[in-house]
Amino acid sequence: MRRLSDLFAEAAKSCSDLSQVRALLDEVTRELGFHYFALLDHASLGGTHSGLLRIDNYPEEWVEELVSHGYAIDDPVHLASRRTNIGFGWSELGNLVRLDRRHMRILARSRRFGLGTGLTIPANVPGEPSASCSFALRAGRDMPMARLRCAELIGAHALCAARRLRGARPRERPHLSRRELECLKLVALGKTDWEIAHILGLSAHTAHQYVKRARAAYDAVSRTQLVAYGLRDAWISFEDAIPPFG
Repeated sequence: MRRLSDLFAEAAKSCSDLSQVRALLDEVTRELGFHYFALLDHASLGGTHSGLLRIDNYPEEWVEELVSHGYAIDDPVHLASRRTNIGFGWSELGNLVRLDRRHMRILARSRRFGLGTGLTIPANVPGEPSASCSFALRAGRDMPMARLRCAELIGAHALCAARRLRGARPRERPHLSRRELECLKLVALGKTDWEIAHILGLSAHTAHQYVKRARAAYDAVSRTQLVAYGLRDAWISFEDAIPPFG
């Protein structure tokens, strides 16, 4: 879990547009054991507000109802996130917000669209809109308790990256050859140049050169940074870098 959060942090720092942050969140959400994510300025659900953040994969029908019925302003998850600076599970909402009938109705309606419990990481920065990053499960699924601390760290890194990228221009990813990509995937698994050479049937010198070229393409100062760039640009996935849970 520590390796997953560290890799996400490195990849998020190197993102140059919000689409890359979204791609990272989409993948890491599954690795954490969740199904949905939402990174947004809360005001972005209140109408047309240019310049506000909103990245999510929530059920579209639920988001449409949330906006069209004006539920967003009373969303208990968003209200709770304004009252704390640490991550909280949705089972704790009653400790942060005095839940009334409208709040309960919103939660009940979200379950009708398949949204279950979740975890929210708030971002309350003076002078900036109230925001949060949430990870949620399908209705009826249990929270992945062993991964919550990791999810909280990843949510904080995602928020930092998204806020940094307001209005940023996209960049092109550098080209990597087939051999460089093969070496990158093995570097992500923690293999040394000698082990890469043995696996690919190359000399140790040749394997070292392929890894060196991949690092040079990204101007990466370390193998960990190279892996982070590879995750950001979707050359590799978190599954390539993190052993299966179990």
